[in-house]
Amino acid sequence: MKKKKKKSIGFIPMVKTLGGSIREYKKASLLTPAFVMVEVILECLIPWIMTLLLGAIEVVSGTATNPDPLVVKIVDFLTRGQENPNILLIIIEFGLVLIAIAFLSLIFGALSGKYCAIASSGFAKNLRRDMFGRIQTFSFANIDKFSTASLVTRLTTDVTNVEMSYMMIIRTAVRAPFMLIFSMVMAFSINASMALIFLCTSPILALGLYFIMTKAVPFFNRIFHKYDAMNESVEENIRGMRVVKSYVREDFEKEKFGKASDSVKKDFIKAEKLIALNMPLMNFCVYFGIIAIYVVGSVLIINSNQKLMQITQLQSFMTYSFQILMSLMMVSMIMVMVLMSYASAVRITEVLKEKSSITSPENAVKEVKDGSVVFENVNFKYSQKAEKYALSDIDLEIKSGETVGIIGATGSSKTSLVQLIPRLYDVSSGSVKVGGIDVRNYDIEVLRNSVAMVLQKNVLFSGTIKENMRWGNKFATDEQIEDACKLAQADEFIQNFPDKYDSYIEQGGVNVSGGQKQRLCIARALLKNPKILILDDSTSAVDTKTDALIRHSLKTYIPETTKIIIAQRIASVQDADKIIIMDGGAITAMGKHDDLLKNNAIYQELYYSQNKEAK
Repeated sequence: MKKKKKKSIGFIPMVKTLGGSIREYKKASLLTPAFVMVEVILECLIPWIMTLLLGAIEVVSGTATNPDPLVVKIVDFLTRGQENPNILLIIIEFGLVLIAIAFLSLIFGALSGKYCAIASSGFAKNLRRDMFGRIQTFSFANIDKFSTASLVTRLTTDVTNVEMSYMMIIRTAVRAPFMLIFSMVMAFSINASMALIFLCTSPILALGLYFIMTKAVPFFNRIFHKYDAMNESVEENIRGMRVVKSYVREDFEKEKFGKASDSVKKDFIKAEKLIALNMPLMNFCVYFGIIAIYVVGSVLIINSNQKLMQITQLQSFMTYSFQILMSLMMVSMIMVMVLMSYASAVRITEVLKEKSSITSPENAVKEVKDGSVVFENVNFKYSQKAEKYALSDIDLEIKSGETVGIIGATGSSKTSLVQLIPRLYDVSSGSVKVGGIDVRNYDIEVLRNSVAMVLQKNVLFSGTIKENMRWGNKFATDEQIEDACKLAQADEFIQNFPDKYDSYIEQGGVNVSGGQKQRLCIARALLKNPKILILDDSTSAVDTKTDALIRHSLKTYIPETTKIIIAQRIASVQDADKIIIMDGGAITAMGKHDDLLKNNAIYQELYYSQNKEAK
């Protein structure tokens, strides 16, 4: 079976998508090229005025053989009928004009730089914000599609590349073509036949740039995918640093990272070799143009006795030729930068255009009546391409306020089952109902605010304990936070901290133990005052006594909340209203502790292996 080719994003849709992030920086984005245009016009006027000055000196000194009528008029205006015109005075007057133009050019150049920085950095800020906001809407399936490392690369490296490209587009990409056109017009006004020399270099440059672009793009696409893999390796290594050190695998990890880094280096070298052709190509065009202009200009001056072209005009022509050729060089540099950032722009657009696979419907239900849960003929797989279902033929009814225990071997899809309740994933077929209504008909925020999940590997964020607790309820008072922590058996160890509830939690909760982290996460979930509380093996790191105290608190203080407890220890679920046994993505048995202990072999094996004295 042939692999389906990934649909590429068109250039115009990509530009429209990225352009939506400019927003409040449109004014700065428009002012930048406007100031650049004025700056270019002023710069191009300077050589022309210099030509007029040299011509005026020749007219006043009487050395002009074929004076320009415009120069004669200017000299007449400046001397105002003086019999012995003062050359120094004319030089001073022209000099003041040149200084004024240069000063204005400097001002407009500074303004263009200022607004360019505002526009590009603001655009990058909005891009990151828009991408991060989009990622927040993603379902787990969307996150799985991109991978965490890839999303981090897109938010950092790719946005920086696009920012640099945008900076060049609104300033250099305006300056270079405008300078090229204006200088070309001035050059043609001096001598049209000589100006044609510039046109001869254009096809050479265009063909060269086309070759570089078509050959280098695939390398950059490959490089960014390897960046994702390399960042994923770094993330994995840092998260598992304790395991790496305990198994003394530092050398292995360094070697693995070194190979990934070398692979990126090799592709970069190949791409840079192609891009490096740009500079010698430009140098060839520049020097070819200079030589041709000197040769043709000298021949015209000598053969026509300065009638077809004057020496002063050749000097100005050379200035314009440098401006034209430097503009061509800038254009080629812009093309290279845009080339490098194109792959990044595509990757950013993919994130911005990605639609969450889980969204709220129109006219969504805004209230969850109670904590009852019903699974009807549920089948589920993580990807449409997956051949095997993670859950098969699930039929289950949980009444509001019941306590339900779920046990099973690792990989029996216990977590997959409970993740369908708050719509972290959607069923492949069948339905899941909460409060008698299909979860797909609820407003997602309303549904998830009614369901609290505490995972075995839950996360604490950098900040104080109080700040972490208010993730459950941002309006929670200090008393409510303390009450929730007491229920979760967390208050005792918090009181031993120097700053108590104002104690700072490091990123990921690395400065608290696994059991302490789990109890803090349970307290945080309780502050949501949920209709359904899901504990996914979330007391695995606490002792049996603390586990029993937590279960007693839940039963006593939130009797109306439906409690679903996934556990490996029988003791954690044996008092539940019903216990579900899962195996291979299916429910194999269901009942109370005593019934399962009499009739179910799997339950008996688990119970007696954990309670040898009972056997």
